Amino acid sequence: MNMDTPHRQLRLVIIGHVDHGKSTLIGRLLHDTGSLPDGKLEELQAVSERRGMPLEWSFALDAFQSERDQAVTIDTTQIWLRTRARDVVIIDAPGHREFLKNMISGAAQADAAVLVVDAVEGVREQTRRHAHLLRLLGLRQVAVAVNKMDLAGFSEHRFRAVAEEVTRYLGALGLTPLAVLPVSARHGDTIASRSGRMPWYQGPCLLDLLDRFDPPQRPVDRPLRLPVQDVYRHGDRRIIVGRVETGRLRVGDTLVFSPSNRMARVATIEAWGPPGVPEELVAGQSAAFTLDEPIFVERGDVASHAEQAPILTPVFRLNLFWLSGRPLTVGATYTVKLATREARVTVQSIERVIDTQSLEPGPRERVERDEVAEVVVRSTALLALDEPADFPATGRAVVVDGYDVVGGGEVSLAGCPDQRPLLTRRAGNLHAVPHLLTHEARSWRNGHRGAVIWLTGLSGAGKSTLAMEVERQLFHRGYQVYVLDGDNVRRGLNADLGFSPEERAENIRRVGEAAALFADAGFIVVTAFISPYRADRARARAAAGRRFHEVWVKADLATCEARDPKGLYRKARAGEIPDFTGISSPYEPPDAPELTVDTGRTDVAHAVARILDYVGRTISLNDGASAPRLNLDADFDVAAIRRVTPGAT
Repeated sequence: MNMDTPHRQLRLVIIGHVDHGKSTLIGRLLHDTGSLPDGKLEELQAVSERRGMPLEWSFALDAFQSERDQAVTIDTTQIWLRTRARDVVIIDAPGHREFLKNMISGAAQADAAVLVVDAVEGVREQTRRHAHLLRLLGLRQVAVAVNKMDLAGFSEHRFRAVAEEVTRYLGALGLTPLAVLPVSARHGDTIASRSGRMPWYQGPCLLDLLDRFDPPQRPVDRPLRLPVQDVYRHGDRRIIVGRVETGRLRVGDTLVFSPSNRMARVATIEAWGPPGVPEELVAGQSAAFTLDEPIFVERGDVASHAEQAPILTPVFRLNLFWLSGRPLTVGATYTVKLATREARVTVQSIERVIDTQSLEPGPRERVERDEVAEVVVRSTALLALDEPADFPATGRAVVVDGYDVVGGGEVSLAGCPDQRPLLTRRAGNLHAVPHLLTHEARSWRNGHRGAVIWLTGLSGAGKSTLAMEVERQLFHRGYQVYVLDGDNVRRGLNADLGFSPEERAENIRRVGEAAALFADAGFIVVTAFISPYRADRARARAAAGRRFHEVWVKADLATCEARDPKGLYRKARAGEIPDFTGISSPYEPPDAPELTVDTGRTDVAHAVARILDYVGRTISLNDGASAPRLNLDADFDVAAIRRVTPGAT
């Protein structure tokens, strides 16, 4: 082998149920490739002889005396070897359930995995947990080593049975093993070469298999992600430091910092040590740089190029593996670590808990230790997030309770709108033009105050039905009232919008602004929109101010799905409608609505009566107020109009 040939490094994690022979397999692989340090073989022979046992290859990696005494791997161990095609960093991860945290930390660093399964015992519960962890950590390159074939008499029948079982289970998780091979780690069968005792197997040996894994995609070819670690002051200069996780950073680049959405150019890249200042930094390098503007940047911000920035959202799904003895419950608050950012999040809902035995969803009330679950969490602030397959640093999360790591897994952005476009104000040189009429004058003329009655709830909860009936009855009582309904608005004002998470957010933004104008004109506008996210409804509230009244049309998912007036739930269940609220996209109930009507427990007439009563108590001018005196100097200040609108006549 030409030692000068450049090698692409592969980080490989070896995992499996305790006692299925992971460490033995690695020790034998090191021996058969000549990778054991000088004198290590003699040391292993001596230790095994003193203990009165055959040569134990696992001792090559077990660094702690307690591990040798208990024959259990406690910590992750990393060791290097070279194959014909590449350098390999092997990570030996503990299989015992007490040390799953260490196993996760090891697997999170890997590009590929070998799952070790005992040929006699077959797939065990811990095997299933580890397989789930591989999926949650984004590892898609997996091979299976069916070990201890010597104890199974090198039986082809037994190997085929175990291979079928593990392949079927991995397939249910969306994982297709690159290969399933029979090995005897203790005796070296199918480790570095094929075994004469298993002539029926004609596939690759383990050493050959390592060269068949695809090398990791070069992070430098991906869009820039640079989580900020700190900001240092050096005289009058502010130096931003961090590590380039993906992409390239160059002098002159325009960066956007998330979640603040502030932008500035890279003025200089700082360097210490060797002479010369680099003009570019690439993935894997530490960075120190200055900006051409003194914008506020802090630890936890993520620097990127504006055209390929991460998503900003306060709510997201988390596919996690729970490690704590204290169950995860709805309403509980934890700290989530994403790269250098730490954020407090509240568990909004438990979408499903997976039974690792049957792969069937389980109860939603709590997540117990060692269970896999999909939960929806909400932060009090916007977070910069990415899909983990492309950006592990900003797509994988660690969950902390106090000082303990209690869970971890992958971020899922399915159905979550990117809030960044809603932070960007594109128009400039704008000046507010004051109206010549006061709100009091409009209210007196109409007999009621302007208001936005914002109905929110799941599809099928009854929002449109209630809105139309409320409009009819208010009109007959003399109110100036109009309904903005989701389907009707999309036929005109928002006909250019689709149903992606971002377009749905823009749909609600436009409706909120339009409704605020109605209310400002003195109308009562009733809106009927799912509006699933609190952030969108908060934006609508901000637009209308004190005239905004949130009404939660409450009905549980089962009730709404049973009604399914438009057949949308049926289509969503069939996969015909992606990102459908309540099925594949979350719904965030209001925290403190002005009014709640439960249509799952009451009829339409009673629900309408409650809304009408609320309007009568809060919006009507039923306090005997007299008509305001219209003062032309105050109410028709033409001079003021001319001051803010040059050229007005």
